[in-house]
Amino acid sequence: MTVMAYDLTGRTACVTGAASGIGRACAVLLAEAGATVHCADHDAPGLHETAALIKAAGGTAHTHTLDVTDRAQVTEAVATAAAATGTLDILAAIAGIMHDSPVLETRDEDLDRVLAVNFKGVLYACQEAARTMIAAGTRGSIVTMASGAVDTGGPGLLCYGAAKAAVVQLTKTLATEVGRHGIRVNAVAPGWIRTPMTTRHDESAQAHTESLMVRLAPLGRVGEPLDVAHAVLHLASDAAAFTTGQILRPNGGVAMPW
Repeated sequence: MTVMAYDLTGRTACVTGAASGIGRACAVLLAEAGATVHCADHDAPGLHETAALIKAAGGTAHTHTLDVTDRAQVTEAVATAAAATGTLDILAAIAGIMHDSPVLETRDEDLDRVLAVNFKGVLYACQEAARTMIAAGTRGSIVTMASGAVDTGGPGLLCYGAAKAAVVQLTKTLATEVGRHGIRVNAVAPGWIRTPMTTRHDESAQAHTESLMVRLAPLGRVGEPLDVAHAVLHLASDAAAFTTGQILRPNGGVAMPW
């Protein structure tokens, strides 16, 4: 029964940010669990690579090239994903960007861009997915992507951390509003994960950061995208049928908030 709880056969999932990193890992793992996965991202070549990985493993994938900051594009992608079966069972809102700037040097355009992608993009996807699930009477699962930055802070993380804190608030609020429809809403807040977004620095800076993370983490390593994808799969599946409004933290133990 425990293994069966993770079986997503016959379910439809939409994953934003699916072209690389955590989003790709989530899309591939949900497909391995049996879901038909609609992969959405602005990076068309990356999307097709993700879809190819899924299909090569015997799964079913569709691609949607979109800008998550455009509400109309997000609405269309969710509607298309739900069209075949009449509903959407799983949303994994993973798409996000990183920006570093000290508080005193943060510009309006920096904050606006990060909030647009990391918060509004998640909000639009959550709104459309929830509306679709409610209309179809689907007891679905919505998983958002928060961050360990919400728990630990750090210099230069104002824009990113503020947007992710907003995602946490969205997650908890939406969970209270749609629970009566049988829809669950949870967040994943990863620690340091080795992805294209975190490896954007030069090699020496990257090595220094990863060395620091290894020293801070009780598990003694940095995370991989699959570590986060497993958390998303758990929350998306029936194994988490009584879990909503929660934050799951695959962070190696770097932060242990109550």
